[in-house]
Amino acid sequence: MTDKPREPRRRVRRALIASTAGCAVLGGVLVLLPWEEGAPPAPTPAGRALAAVSNGVPAALPDLTALTKERERHLKRHPQDAQAWAVLGAARVEQGLRLADPAYWSRAEKALRTSLTVQPRGNAPAMRGLAALANARRDFAEAREWAEAARKLEPGRWTTYPLLIEAAVGLGEDEVAGKLLEKLKELRSGPAVMARAAAVYRDKGWREDAAAKLADAVSAAGEPAERAAYLERAGQLAWERGDREDALRHFQEAVRIDPDQRAAQAGQGRALASLGRTTEALSAYRAALARHPRPEYVLELGELYESLGLKEAARVQYGVLQERVRAAAAHGADEEVVLGRYEADHGDAKAAVGRLREEWMRQPSTEVADALGWALHRAGNDEEALPYAVRATEGTQGGGVRSALYAFHRGMIERSLNQYGPARRHLKEALQINPWFSPLHVPQAKAALTHLPEPSAQAGPESH
Repeated sequence: MTDKPREPRRRVRRALIASTAGCAVLGGVLVLLPWEEGAPPAPTPAGRALAAVSNGVPAALPDLTALTKERERHLKRHPQDAQAWAVLGAARVEQGLRLADPAYWSRAEKALRTSLTVQPRGNAPAMRGLAALANARRDFAEAREWAEAARKLEPGRWTTYPLLIEAAVGLGEDEVAGKLLEKLKELRSGPAVMARAAAVYRDKGWREDAAAKLADAVSAAGEPAERAAYLERAGQLAWERGDREDALRHFQEAVRIDPDQRAAQAGQGRALASLGRTTEALSAYRAALARHPRPEYVLELGELYESLGLKEAARVQYGVLQERVRAAAAHGADEEVVLGRYEADHGDAKAAVGRLREEWMRQPSTEVADALGWALHRAGNDEEALPYAVRATEGTQGGGVRSALYAFHRGMIERSLNQYGPARRHLKEALQINPWFSPLHVPQAKAALTHLPEPSAQAGPESH
């Protein structure tokens, strides 16, 4: 469904549905300047951003700024343009993600709900925008509700399915996510779908398939910001499998293409620290944390400082983390998992258990299972902790992702329960998956393995 723009023009203009691959743009039409003969002019910054946010792919920050300003000017003259409100809201969601600034999400919600007020019926673009907003806030149940409402209106619109997949993963519904991916692939191909497939494959533990899909996505990506985003994800996959040099190359290339790629900047810090290039690592983290730091990157930097014996610097970062979590909560964002991880390792483990229990009741994902199990262990409740650790690490129970951190957590819980064979197996697995997965936990894993009792010759295979 498309609606023609309402602003008056001095000349007859041609309308082009803006899409990186020819799909409709949030139900709206991108109006370009007229041309007489030959190729059309290059897209404007606002046009590039419009195409990107409409297709659920990252846009360059300067382009997003141009788009939001253009839509704001338009809406001052045409406040009843529901499609323009939906575009503005979707762009602000993306700005909040790129800048790690949750204040944009309150502004996004206002724009998207205004779009629904102006056009309460048949407004799938606003519903998709609200689904994207809920996913950004980590409210996956609400994201699914809005995305399902949009799918009911437009069952063949492919851009709804990545939102549904993200919500399903956040709710711990990995089988549902797989079925949604198959439907998405029936409706669409291209780099955005390849990247979404890679994320699902990664969660299933299919790392080679995920890496291949991301390589294809990088090659097929259009705008630099999109390509940089896929390079960052490829770097993260390389890091997770312990290939720190390859990870660093991907992260550096992503930052070269898009200097605003903060996830890649944090990735550089992670990889450089593992290579012993500490000064460069700290500089990379500081770049990633400029202005509006993401809480998970703040936690990483704090733990790096702690591993270096710089306890006061670590405390400063932990204070920043708590401040950023409060700021996110003020704008409706859920950062309970990262706060729970911090509390479990550096603060009040019992408080971590309380907040993560609530999170588990709301959205029982693999990530939450691991965090809750670890918090229970740190609070001294290993018997209850173990089933959550098993849930996070056993593919038969949904925990297909191969995570060194998750394996480490399970091994340490098993060690505390005197299950020495399984503990040895999972601690070794953690170090095999990624020998540099954490500057704090890697030494703990090695020390625990050193002090585990040796299996007896009469012991069964479970002891080895």
